Amino acid sequence: MQLPALRFDGKTVLVTGASSGIGLKTALAFATAGANVVLVARRAAALAKVATRARASGVQALAVATDVTRPAAVSACFARAVQRFGRIDIVVNNAGVMLPAKVVDIEPADLQRMLEVNLLGALHVMQAAVRQMRTQQDGGHIVNVASLAGRRGFSPLGGYCASKFALVGLTEALRTELLDENVGVSLVLPGVIDTPMAAAAAGDPATEGFWPKSLNMPTAWVVWAIFAAVRFKLAEVAVPPGGALLEKLASLTPGVTDRLVRGMMNVARRSSRPPSR
Repeated sequence: MQLPALRFDGKTVLVTGASSGIGLKTALAFATAGANVVLVARRAAALAKVATRARASGVQALAVATDVTRPAAVSACFARAVQRFGRIDIVVNNAGVMLPAKVVDIEPADLQRMLEVNLLGALHVMQAAVRQMRTQQDGGHIVNVASLAGRRGFSPLGGYCASKFALVGLTEALRTELLDENVGVSLVLPGVIDTPMAAAAAGDPATEGFWPKSLNMPTAWVVWAIFAAVRFKLAEVAVPPGGALLEKLASLTPGVTDRLVRGMMNVARRSSRPPSR
């Protein structure tokens, strides 16, 4: 994807969840914009393919198969990146999992898994990023990819929402802690994006009729939000723009919003059913 107005020549960008979806598109976009990229995910073979595509843009790419839920593995990943490139300018904290279920049905192990990846994994990456960026004279920038589901709970994504609510709070706290330092922190809040994760969720019986696929937004919108957050040092960017504001306004009347959300979900379910003959 070409974003000619925003260049990151000579920068080193570390992207988690880089083997597919938003992470893959973000890593390739940064490579196109002139940045060297560090690709982080669990699947080594998939990362190797992404690295080959990134190098086609004339930049360097380092693939590091890493489980972000393991602090030692994250530290080792950052050490390899610094050894290769000397510094890390931008970290895009994007790794995530979604396991849909109604709250009354959710398996504790599934909730634990989402918290381990979406919250604790993000925490391990944030901590490693801050440690490294504090050693760099011009600091760096961290972008946490959360979700609009981190501002408003939706069924059957209660567990996913809980993990993203927690990530939003953690990000806001870190941003406050680093106000007087040269390390920026941004929060990107996407809605439903056209990714393999969304496709997998759409095929889950628990999410039948939850959201019309035709309304999925392209990954390019999220990449643009990440680029803008870094370049303009934005605290928060929602995708679509204004989405987070609408959720904040809705929180002023939670009971009414509950009814509206339930009604919208019912309409979505009816519209997703094939027409009767």
